[in-house]
Amino acid sequence: MDEQRHRRRLVLFSCPLQGHINPMLQLATILHSHSKGALSITIVHTHFNSPNPSNYPNFTFLPISDGLSQSQKKSYTEDVIAFMTLLNVNCVNPFRDCLVSKILSQKHEPQVGCIIYDSTMHFTQPVAESLQLPCIGFRTSSPMSFVAFAAFPVLHEKGYIPIRESELEALVPELPPLKVKDLPVVKTHNSEVFYQWVADMIKQTKASSGLIVNSFDSLDQSAFQLLSQEFAVPIFPIGPFHKFSPASSSSLLTQDQSCISWLNAQAPSSVIYISFGSSASISEAQLVEIAMGLANSEQSFLWVIRPGLVVSSCRSDNDKDKNEDDKFTEFLPQKFNEMMMSGRGCIVKWAPQEEVLAHPSVGGFWTHSGWNSTLESICEGVPMLCWPCSGDQKVNARCVSHVWRVGFQLENGLERGEIERSLRRLMIQENNKEREELMVRVKDLKEMAELCRRAGGSSFKSIEGLTEYIFSCNVPKIA
Repeated sequence: MDEQRHRRRLVLFSCPLQGHINPMLQLATILHSHSKGALSITIVHTHFNSPNPSNYPNFTFLPISDGLSQSQKKSYTEDVIAFMTLLNVNCVNPFRDCLVSKILSQKHEPQVGCIIYDSTMHFTQPVAESLQLPCIGFRTSSPMSFVAFAAFPVLHEKGYIPIRESELEALVPELPPLKVKDLPVVKTHNSEVFYQWVADMIKQTKASSGLIVNSFDSLDQSAFQLLSQEFAVPIFPIGPFHKFSPASSSSLLTQDQSCISWLNAQAPSSVIYISFGSSASISEAQLVEIAMGLANSEQSFLWVIRPGLVVSSCRSDNDKDKNEDDKFTEFLPQKFNEMMMSGRGCIVKWAPQEEVLAHPSVGGFWTHSGWNSTLESICEGVPMLCWPCSGDQKVNARCVSHVWRVGFQLENGLERGEIERSLRRLMIQENNKEREELMVRVKDLKEMAELCRRAGGSSFKSIEGLTEYIFSCNVPKIA
């Protein structure tokens, strides 16, 4: 890239949820680093879940109003689609005002090259278009899940959606190898609002100047071919982001580093790491099933039980005074507690996941199949046990079990017997041909993820192409 050319200002706007904020900040770091600072980074963000600017001293952070009440901020996990829809309405004017008064009016700053927005925040595209600013969409989930979203009109026409209980196990011929139960439908109080949100997201992506995806060609080649057919815009697969971008403290929850010391004392590949992400929830009864399945499997474990993971049943006023740990430990069975006391189990509220998955003691990952977690597991060569909770996680889990074949699913919910059998199937190393085959395949994917990042690799070249594309965008001069 010609270092003499003028600098450009890049404006990024993310959905304010943990699984979206991290990849956006990683993308910003990648583009700033690859351009050798020629791209000046401005992060526009909501007050809700605002990132810590001190972790990114080279970036400019501009907060905007999100119009959320305190109760809406606390209850967003109860209906994520209602929350997303509300943000797409509330943020329109604040975002436009920020662009006009705090960014475009700054005559001594570099000219804006384009806006990169999280595609779930689809309002961004028409706002940018009204200001004649190029806008590039960004997907934090898997390319295959976006293919499925784009197919919703066809799926609706053919009767796959709304999903019927009697059809859950039926294959979807238009989206092999997905079953009806794998379609990325999100539970919400109003399904029509969800379908409209998907339609708006797809429409605005098609109207955008491009699409950035956190994946790599050799992992999702067929999905990228389908995306290219559906969207007549340049597509840039430049993942895995977290391997290009140095580790940074963008987690909204405090990471407990003590689990690394515990892992250091465990045998190689002996620990199952369990984390269901930042938004999923389980009942007290499911907590007990997991605990009994773990105890009966006799597999050492590191389990993330974050605040809010366990949804409590009705409690008395006396129970409300108990601390967060006491809320769930009283439900754990004696056999599980004995395992904990023997040093074969470790529970933390949040873990440094990338470091955990890279640790030699970790031999498997029981995951909710969020895309960030799936990529991180692949990049460390760790096979997966999948328990998808919602939306695109079901697509990701099916890809893990039936496309890449680097893990398998808990197909019948959280039941202690199936949990025990699945953990043994995944973790036992002696005379376990199935695990040996999983390890060969996941190590191959790990190598592919390493090759794509090297100079000349597919993702490296895609980053170069994206950087050149941003500098080539025609932006009108502001008088």
